[in-house]
Amino acid sequence: MKNILIVLIAFGLVLPARAVTRITCIGASITYGATLPDPATQSFPAQLGALLGKDYQVSNFGVSGTTLLRKGNFPYVSTPAYQQALKSNPDMVFIDLGGNDAKAINRSHYNEFEDDYHALISSFRQLPSHPRIILLLAMPSFEKDSIGIYDPVIVNQVNPHIRQVAYDEKLEVLDMHSPLVNHEELMPDKIHPNIQGSAIAAKKLYDAVLLPRDAGFDIFKAIKEPYKTDSFYGYPCATFILNGRECKVVKPKRAAKGHPWIWRARFWGHEPQTDIALLEHGFHVVYSDVAELLGNDEAITRWNNFYKMLHDGGLGQKAVLEGMSRGGIYMYNWAAVNPTKVACTYADNALLDLQFWSDSTLLKKDFNLMRVKDLGALKASPLDKVSQIVAGGYPMLHLSADEDEALDPSKNTLLFEQKVKTLGGSITVIHKPGFKHHPHSLPNPQPIVDFILKATEGSN
Repeated sequence: MKNILIVLIAFGLVLPARAVTRITCIGASITYGATLPDPATQSFPAQLGALLGKDYQVSNFGVSGTTLLRKGNFPYVSTPAYQQALKSNPDMVFIDLGGNDAKAINRSHYNEFEDDYHALISSFRQLPSHPRIILLLAMPSFEKDSIGIYDPVIVNQVNPHIRQVAYDEKLEVLDMHSPLVNHEELMPDKIHPNIQGSAIAAKKLYDAVLLPRDAGFDIFKAIKEPYKTDSFYGYPCATFILNGRECKVVKPKRAAKGHPWIWRARFWGHEPQTDIALLEHGFHVVYSDVAELLGNDEAITRWNNFYKMLHDGGLGQKAVLEGMSRGGIYMYNWAAVNPTKVACTYADNALLDLQFWSDSTLLKKDFNLMRVKDLGALKASPLDKVSQIVAGGYPMLHLSADEDEALDPSKNTLLFEQKVKTLGGSITVIHKPGFKHHPHSLPNPQPIVDFILKATEGSN
């Protein structure tokens, strides 16, 4: 046997050991798995390791009660686990710190939060392994005591600081707050997720590890106009003027294969949770201001020019269209004349019939009318164009507040749904019982995101 092994080595026939990707998770009690029956197998790092399999080694360096802040009541960087994490030679690092910083005892040091986070990141960036580093937003807290880990502080102070650090460092950031914000039942003690809650977190990290990306793609290179860059919830956003109107393009930290994108029709940045979730999946988010042109010919022409710039620059052929309120008019009127350029639509308490638009003066100006009652002859509303819309063959998702006081669902979403189904189109309506026109979207946008991800599989 020994001689056979020598021969095999001589001819290079012994396969090298398969490389293992080392993932290091640092954080506090949620990372450690506090309150779980068996943290070693049930914490989110442990569940991540089980999902990834034998080609990955996931190490958990969580320490209960620790803070990101160096002047916090229990700084993570003061623990032996931090030193062990640095010595783990990681290929990837997930940082889950910030929840304990929301305690009242730590709030006086928030002016140092970002500097302390930069220093922590630097300590891992300097490692010989040069790991990929991903920041995690703090999970929600359902604790009512404002002295403790208090969710309004997490939402309004801690997580915005983490997003800013991610932007400054050009690092990926994962929203761990939204996926659990409507799942108090998965947080038995109001703070720590149970096994199912930890599984949701593990799956989110799993997607970040494995989703195919085109990290070298940069849509900003396609923008020929001067632009300024700022942060859109931790992601780079370019703002520029195209043909006299403001446009915005947000790029993910690592673009998905095929370069998918979602196009916000109106109300930039309002209820952005779907846009943020898709950025995590490698989508781009774009906006072209055609405010109060109400989907007329000028609006469509401007959008055609914007589309050409982005598609020529490398974004996928088909866009996801997103329209809240009167944004529904803009997106569907454009979709009606561009059916091959739409992957799917997401409409939210959408205006779909211009006769219910309140500004008659603007309506007459936009469509060159002498009288508003002449609008019907123009067939200028999505409800007039259902056959053209259905011909595109793309799936449509609508959210409908059943008590919408601004736009009667029976004369907009529900009538549109009926017409689409009559013509054999694909439409899904998610009803929101008891809700009025606002708020749009869902606190946890996962149903919307899942619809869009399914609709865009292979579309580009």
